[in-house]
Amino acid sequence: MTPEQFLRSLHADTYESKPPDWEIDWADAPLTYKLYRRLPVIPLCPEVPLTLRRDGPPPSGPDLETVGYMLWHAYGVARLSQYPLDRSANPSIGPLQMYRRFVPSGGGLYPNELYIYLKTTEAPNGVYHYDAAHHRLVLLREGVFDSFLSRALGNRCDISGCFGAVFVSVMFWKNFYKYHNFAYRLQGLDTGVLIGHLLESAKRFGFESGAYYQFLDRAVNHLLGVSDQEESVYAVIPLSTKPTAAWFRQATVGMEADSAIQLCRELPMVRHEHYVRSQNIKEYPMLIRMNEASMQDAAASFRQAGRATHADTGIQAAYMPFVKRLSCDLASYCRSRYSPESDFVLRRVSQQDLAALLQETTASFSSVYSDLNSPGEHPASRLSLYCSVYNVEGVPDGAYRYDGTAHMLRRVLPGDHRLRLQKGMSLDNVNLFQVPLCFHVAGDRNYNQPELGYRGYRIQQMEAGMLVQRLLFAASAVGMGGRPLLGYDPAVCDELYNLADQKKTTLIQIPIGHYRGRPRLEGSLHT
Repeated sequence: MTPEQFLRSLHADTYESKPPDWEIDWADAPLTYKLYRRLPVIPLCPEVPLTLRRDGPPPSGPDLETVGYMLWHAYGVARLSQYPLDRSANPSIGPLQMYRRFVPSGGGLYPNELYIYLKTTEAPNGVYHYDAAHHRLVLLREGVFDSFLSRALGNRCDISGCFGAVFVSVMFWKNFYKYHNFAYRLQGLDTGVLIGHLLESAKRFGFESGAYYQFLDRAVNHLLGVSDQEESVYAVIPLSTKPTAAWFRQATVGMEADSAIQLCRELPMVRHEHYVRSQNIKEYPMLIRMNEASMQDAAASFRQAGRATHADTGIQAAYMPFVKRLSCDLASYCRSRYSPESDFVLRRVSQQDLAALLQETTASFSSVYSDLNSPGEHPASRLSLYCSVYNVEGVPDGAYRYDGTAHMLRRVLPGDHRLRLQKGMSLDNVNLFQVPLCFHVAGDRNYNQPELGYRGYRIQQMEAGMLVQRLLFAASAVGMGGRPLLGYDPAVCDELYNLADQKKTTLIQIPIGHYRGRPRLEGSLHT
């Protein structure tokens, strides 16, 4: 199967990417976190703050305690949930127990890992792994690597102006064991959701940040000491207390750019023992092949992505009222976020709440600095937000595209489309007749391949994941819940919004509405 065929199969039919005889070995499932062995560790303060408001006072500086708080809110193992299961078929079955983090993840498998290059007086300078299970840092490589990392980013970032950088990686086996090749699509989306949450967490602690999706992969993996046969970095997030404009650059400047091979020769290879629990790790050749096809070995391959265009028909539109930005407590959102499934409850949605949801989603998303944009260009320009609306005050039922510039819903097709969307579901885990808002994130069908190659696909998935995270955040702030779904037929949604003519496709479906929480026991894992 060629890479083009592989990527098409991921969107055409979620079941095509999984062999018919694929069996999940639940007993040999990997851990949802990586555990390094016999390395120096630095415990992080467990007394995390339980209020993180946007308008709150920023911390005094990037001390180790504050960095630990940020990492915990971004990706720490934060709570234990226990759900009762139907015992009618098997009376001996016990409750489902899961360790959860604040970010949603496909199947609750959390395929990502966080690493951080940290320069602080309270710990040795160097590269660390964030041990989410124990809320501590594990030292992987000691030293100052400003020059190495700046060159790995193509001299587009002055790392000396940052106190550190977070690396977001993907461990292929962690969700391949369940989803087979479909894991490739999930990993990009999960990574984007995590990046969005990490950037928001950094902001609440007074840190400036941005997202680099393009870098010399082999050099960055070499710095961390990870094997790209089992894990690879997808994004680099510098952290600073200085304004972003002081260190974030869009173009290669300064010295002649190095290649990945040249950089790898500067540092000795390190490989550290780690534990994943699985005893029988199956091969995943297509994931490795796609990762290799997406790698960049020279800064000359770094590109900026184009803007999306829209071909709206007709003049029907629903203007949204401008409302105040939501003053959201991030910590409260983290604790209260809920992904409804069969527990959506249909209630009328006010126009004010819909306007606040749309406005907050696009405003927070468009403030992200990225190496894909020209100065002043918003990342949202590469993605489009569509919505099927039902029972919303002041908005006729129909399928719409949200125009963030004009803050309006441009109608594509009038009517109640819940039956069409329900028939397009491959799983009946959500009753869309109980959902007033069904959002769809759409992007270029060819994932900006002319500019970004196969790397464009995973970048598109990451940006879609970031937008989903902002949408879920805003939904929670107005008292609703959202459920990201990939178990749907994209052709049904593409036809609904007339996307084929625009060479776009829907990337993910997110029903949003009110809900009645199902019974569960839940406890927080913090001091």
